[in-house]
Amino acid sequence: MGKKVVLLFSGQGAQKPGMGKDLAEAFPAVSSLFALADEKLGFFLSNVMFEGPVEELTRTSRCQPALYAHGLAVWKVLHEQVPDLEVVATAGLSLGEFTAHSAAGSFDFETGLKLVFQRGSFMEQACDETQGGMAAMIGGTEEAVRELAAENDVDVANLNAPGQIVLSGGVEGIKASVAGAKAKGIMKAVELTVAGAYHSRLMKSAQNKLAGVLKDIRIATPKVPVVCNFEARAVSTAKEIRDTLTSQVTGSVRWSESMTSLIAHGNTLFIECGPGGVLAGLMKRIDKTVKVLSIEDVASLEKAVAELTP
Repeated sequence: MGKKVVLLFSGQGAQKPGMGKDLAEAFPAVSSLFALADEKLGFFLSNVMFEGPVEELTRTSRCQPALYAHGLAVWKVLHEQVPDLEVVATAGLSLGEFTAHSAAGSFDFETGLKLVFQRGSFMEQACDETQGGMAAMIGGTEEAVRELAAENDVDVANLNAPGQIVLSGGVEGIKASVAGAKAKGIMKAVELTVAGAYHSRLMKSAQNKLAGVLKDIRIATPKVPVVCNFEARAVSTAKEIRDTLTSQVTGSVRWSESMTSLIAHGNTLFIECGPGGVLAGLMKRIDKTVKVLSIEDVASLEKAVAELTP
């Protein structure tokens, strides 16, 4: 029996030009996967991933399928290199939840690719139609951050880790939240460079459109538990999966709680499939006792394979 691992998949913001390029050059399976993505989407997503420019890759309708394709490419080659790995659960941050479902078999690569492209396009449209922003609150209690959000009529978007919570909403409310953070005992408040107010009520139009798409998608029972962002628990039925994927567009990403739940079930080895090591960084704040191997390119793949192979 191989090592038991939990797969984690990156969310929007982790993308960077060059992502997946050396993997595609080194592994025909990755090159084929990216070529399939290009064909199905009708544009050269792989070029945007490999070359940028940053402005194009940052577009919500581009970075979401890019991260999805990259995450599954990483998992594909890792599985080829270490075939006896036993995946016991998957999870993904926001957009990454779709990648986690594909890895777990809830839907195939092509279905998920189309879904995340549509999700990204719907969210991009919602950003264009509203005036929203986001801000990270560092070092404050959850109670204090929630009070601040309520006072300024904005939403709690991400509960990423203890002392790291993100607010989302109208531009004025976000600016007021940043200005009022210190009075609530929050050490640092930083406006984020984003296109709009993700995981807030300003994404309602995107949520409604995604719900319409999801109702027609065939969803299978995942082969392993997939922990959803919205309820921080494993989901398995088609209805649960549709409902939670829809709800997380405007709902809070309960990442810290999701990871704590996975750790409570005895999981101690996690593999992050995606650029930048963002999820490994969050895990250090959640629980330093567990191990996260981050894989994004050939070098990090080789390092992980060496650690996972007796």
